[in-house]
Amino acid sequence: MKPATLAIHSGLSTSVPGQPVLSPLVPATSFFADPDAIGFSANDLGDQTPHFYSRWSNPTAEALEQRLAALDGGEAALTFASGMAAISGLFLHLLKAGDHLIVSDVCYAGVAELAHESLPEWGIDVTKVDTSSPQAVANALRPSTRLVHIETPANPILRLADIAAIAEIVHQHGAKLSVDATMATPIATRPLELGADFVVHSLTKYACGHGDALGGAVIGRRKALADLRKEALIHFGGAINPFAAWLILRGLETLPMRMAAHQANAAAVSEFLSNHPRVGRVLWPGSPSHPQHELARRQMRNFSGMVSFTADDGPALARRFAERLKLVAYAVSLGKTRSLLFHIPAEDIIRSSFRLDATAAQRYREWTGDGTFRLSVGIEDPADIIADLEQALG
Repeated sequence: MKPATLAIHSGLSTSVPGQPVLSPLVPATSFFADPDAIGFSANDLGDQTPHFYSRWSNPTAEALEQRLAALDGGEAALTFASGMAAISGLFLHLLKAGDHLIVSDVCYAGVAELAHESLPEWGIDVTKVDTSSPQAVANALRPSTRLVHIETPANPILRLADIAAIAEIVHQHGAKLSVDATMATPIATRPLELGADFVVHSLTKYACGHGDALGGAVIGRRKALADLRKEALIHFGGAINPFAAWLILRGLETLPMRMAAHQANAAAVSEFLSNHPRVGRVLWPGSPSHPQHELARRQMRNFSGMVSFTADDGPALARRFAERLKLVAYAVSLGKTRSLLFHIPAEDIIRSSFRLDATAAQRYREWTGDGTFRLSVGIEDPADIIADLEQALG
């Protein structure tokens, strides 16, 4: 089935008279138990174990997991309370003291802080790499490397990574590859088909699409996800709330149509920004001016709705945007139906979360100047989005 069909029909209950057409919300925390089927320990959990306790599994979360696995072409999926819960669970499940992690030198701030502040305290070595270069990834590999984590497009500068090339390098080394494809969504990119072992999503963003639910997911092979469920979900406890799972399940039904609208609007907005005298560099993977546009054409079936741009005196312009924007919200996050814009100062990336060395800092400044404006282009009429940006820019 095609994505537009999978987004609606995957995870639905069987067509039995009297049963609901849509997957119901099941808020229960406990379920009637068969003493012969399961004990009180997570070690008793098996493939056919019925629902027992909602931290372990829940019918609404299960329906969401089935839909996510279908959309990403995975054998199974596992949902969490947030994107960070998903990534933290994956990292702490796969890595132990003495292991080595390679992570993109530019990625979501929460992941950067986890990798550079928390993991080393637990004896896990971390190396920051420009993952737009497969050779840089290869050069950073060690005998102790267990996991390479990339983000494509990377937050906030929309830098891409060649998933297939990096997967080949990583697997030759005997390590695993995880790909955060939140900004791409499975409508644009299916990393598992390109060789990744795990794909991670912050479901809070495009998957939900309406800004009303937190969630995260890891998709991959069935056995790997079963092991991840036992430790990262049951033991660490970051289970998704059933109501959030139901909202995201509903949001996924319109994901293919929303991504088409996001892409079309981003194309119009990026063209407008590229021709505005106050705006410097504009980055959108769908534009021929993006330095990795050819990779985007090979790897992405949809160029998403994220646009990054620079401008002189970014902090002053950020204040102007916050005061003058009427339709576009000056706010964090991305992937909502409403357009969102936020300024991320370069020094916040270089000195704080990412702790970039001099070479990486220079490379980052070449992309962003004194900071980047991350614009999540919504699905409003593009003429109205542009008009709001134009009046705010002055």
